[in-house]
Amino acid sequence: MKQYDYLIVGAGLYGAVFAHEAMARGKRCLVVDRRGNIAGNIYTEEVEGIQVHRYGAHIFHTSNKEVWNYVNRFAEFNNYINSPIANYHGEIYNMPFNMNTFSKMWGISTPQEAQAILDRQRGEVTGEPQNLEEQAIRLVGRDIFEKLVKGYTEKQWGRDCKDLPAFIIRRLPVRMTYDNNYFKDRFQGIPMGGYTAMVARMLEGADIRLNTDYLEQKGALDALADKVVYTGPIDAYFGYRLGYLEYRSVRFETETLDIENYQGVAVVNYTDRETPFTRLIEHKHFEFGTQPKTVISREYSAEWKPGDEPYYPVNDEKNQALYRQYKALARQETGVHFGGRLGEYQYYDMDKVIAAALDFARAELGDL
Repeated sequence: MKQYDYLIVGAGLYGAVFAHEAMARGKRCLVVDRRGNIAGNIYTEEVEGIQVHRYGAHIFHTSNKEVWNYVNRFAEFNNYINSPIANYHGEIYNMPFNMNTFSKMWGISTPQEAQAILDRQRGEVTGEPQNLEEQAIRLVGRDIFEKLVKGYTEKQWGRDCKDLPAFIIRRLPVRMTYDNNYFKDRFQGIPMGGYTAMVARMLEGADIRLNTDYLEQKGALDALADKVVYTGPIDAYFGYRLGYLEYRSVRFETETLDIENYQGVAVVNYTDRETPFTRLIEHKHFEFGTQPKTVISREYSAEWKPGDEPYYPVNDEKNQALYRQYKALARQETGVHFGGRLGEYQYYDMDKVIAAALDFARAELGDL
């Protein structure tokens, strides 16, 4: 009889939710992570009394009541509403694109005026959009594309908008109301005290080994458990034998400032091409902080290379075709389940990660 029922590779949301559900059903779980912390990319760390989102801003939002009720078992959420600002060469615009944006952009005040301008500018592109630039203009017109989409997107992807496929921007939210709430989901907020504490509660009762690279110690670790739940990169699991899946990565520059309030909002998107970073996060505003100091992080988008942290899958046809080949290999693995953002090579919002982990737990373990 092995020491554990499940070896869970990755202490992020997917692994933590599954571990919690397995332990609730009497299973023994070992959770390993190559980082020195739990919580994966939603890891938060306290600095000067401020919960700092070390791997980028994470705002929880969902319309799934089951998931909302689930996370509230492990944390109390505040009423933070994501209302980011766009900075274009010092011009400030509200996001998402709404009547506040249009009023500032064009000096108009009614939805009818805004709609007329959008319709006229969208008409610049006729026929099927051939690239991201044409797709964006078809969605939001030339003015908004030039000031609020073009530079940000080119920094994000490291390519000119004319060289990016149209499908990357399938939709851009346009609202004919004065509403700065970025998400339309019914539930939204930030866990008070940070995400790390929330994940730690999910993992209570599990044995946890940090700074442990599963793939380097695979044989020894596999021998400890009956089954493996793997949430790392699927191509890494197979030694990249079919080639590397591509990602975009993100680099962060974080500093503590001896002032109370740096930018007056949690998230500012820098949408001009000349500013090298894409976003600037002021972490204290996620929890309405009043501390005497503040912590800010600049986010730089980067081309991923082996050894970097993978963030956003490059969902073009070439990479999807390669993923399908790896998925076929994964199906042949006995006693191993591949899950989560990296294991399934897709971008997941947090609520979708939790829902997927709960679905797998029910299928694997049965209902409680």
